[in-house]
Amino acid sequence: MNLAAHLVMLPVLLPLVAAALMLPLGERRRPLKVMLNLASTLALVAVAVALAMRAGTGAVDVYRLGDWPAPFAIVLVADRLAALMLLATSVLAFCSLLFSLARWHRVGVHFHPLFQFLLMGLNGAFLTGDLFNLFVFFEVLLVASYGLALHGSGSRRVQAGMHYIAVNLAASLLFLLGVSLIYGVAGTLNMADLALRIPAIAPADRPLLEAGAALLGTAFLTKAAAWPLGFWLEDTYAAASAPVAALFAIMSKLGVYAIARVWLLLFGVAAGPSAGLGADWLLAAGIATLVFGMLGVLAAQEMARLAANSVLVSSGLLIAMIAVGNAEVIGAAFYYLVVSTFALGAFFLLVELADRGRSAAADILAVTREAFGEDEDEADDGEVGVAIPATMALLGLAFLACALLLAGLPPLAGFIGKFMLLDALFAALTPAAGLAPAVAWLLLALLLLSSFATLIAMSRAGLNRFWAPLEPRVPRVRIIEMVPVALLLAACAVLTVAAGPALDYAGAAARALIAPQDYVEGVLPPPATPEVAP
Repeated sequence: MNLAAHLVMLPVLLPLVAAALMLPLGERRRPLKVMLNLASTLALVAVAVALAMRAGTGAVDVYRLGDWPAPFAIVLVADRLAALMLLATSVLAFCSLLFSLARWHRVGVHFHPLFQFLLMGLNGAFLTGDLFNLFVFFEVLLVASYGLALHGSGSRRVQAGMHYIAVNLAASLLFLLGVSLIYGVAGTLNMADLALRIPAIAPADRPLLEAGAALLGTAFLTKAAAWPLGFWLEDTYAAASAPVAALFAIMSKLGVYAIARVWLLLFGVAAGPSAGLGADWLLAAGIATLVFGMLGVLAAQEMARLAANSVLVSSGLLIAMIAVGNAEVIGAAFYYLVVSTFALGAFFLLVELADRGRSAAADILAVTREAFGEDEDEADDGEVGVAIPATMALLGLAFLACALLLAGLPPLAGFIGKFMLLDALFAALTPAAGLAPAVAWLLLALLLLSSFATLIAMSRAGLNRFWAPLEPRVPRVRIIEMVPVALLLAACAVLTVAAGPALDYAGAAARALIAPQDYVEGVLPPPATPEVAP
């Protein structure tokens, strides 16, 4: 096994070792925990970059634990899509960790080990080539996320956290039942092996297989916060601490990733009678989630809830685009996935800074003022112009960048991602693409409407907070809190400047997912050639 193959194990091994080293350390040794956490997370960024560069050449690196052959071995597989998700996760994790060092890591116990365990679960879920181990890594990250969601205590956080835990425990039960049904029918849980066996499943066993797939899909849609299964997300994300909410932005994308990976690999065009299983349900779930998220964005009176509903908008859009099944559409969706994740992470961090020192009733009062107007006697107080402190100017510029990214306005990467989605949908209108014109036009309309709804909501929030606030207070912001926001926005700027290579990479990942021959051949050993007697 070459060095590159061993590199595949590091995204799981590094956070596991770091968390294990931090657990025995008491809270008095917090500086040492900080150093271990930073070192591990930075190392993950470097490993993710190396894996992404190698996957960009078309290589599919497979790590077989114990060097047992697949499908008997537990395998980790690094292809283009897995490497892309690893890179997005590591960058977002580093920025969230840096932000937490200002104060959030001190407001509760075991923040740093939980942070690393969450990264271990995320990275393992992106890399695993086995359905049961996908379940295992899901449970690892969920257990860590339970502690992080409750980090900092408070009645609002505890109430939202309890709902989050209950929903995800139910989803995990569905996941386990679905995996059990698929194993009972197919006799394997290795995804590459399943891709070969599913077309040959006996007709009598196929209903059980499809029932297991339906349970899996329900679990994945719950974790992606699809409507009506995502009612837990708004309260949980809005109540969580800023660095935790920013890191959670990638967790909903994990549900989207699992749908794309499992559905396209196991139930793609080569799946025989089960090809395209549940496509209409996925499309309906994506559209419903997108509409629900749009309404939530327009109704949100708090910036934290605006950010949480923006997660629903992005999840719904991605699920609907994946359900289309077109390689160009899915490639543009993968590019938008990374851009929206970075933008949402920056927005969650920014909400904490912008709302610092502001009363909870300020947003409600702002909405009341919009509805009933101001007292005319207070309209003219003799002042001309508004003095904008440097802190508010920086926060306002960062908010403007987030608004442009999430609404999909030029010149940033959010516009490029949505424009490429529009272009791919127009191209899919051709008869050869197989997409119904009514569906394509509906998705086009919803894509534009979601951008318009986000623009309205972000403009209203920006005006109420930065331009005409009811409480003209300047929050105290540390440099270590502004740097992570700037880094995430800079990553979006890089994706804007390098949109061509980034879109090519995402498009290649989508094509490899729809035509997974390289994935299957990389995981499974070639069939033995019978020896010919001399």
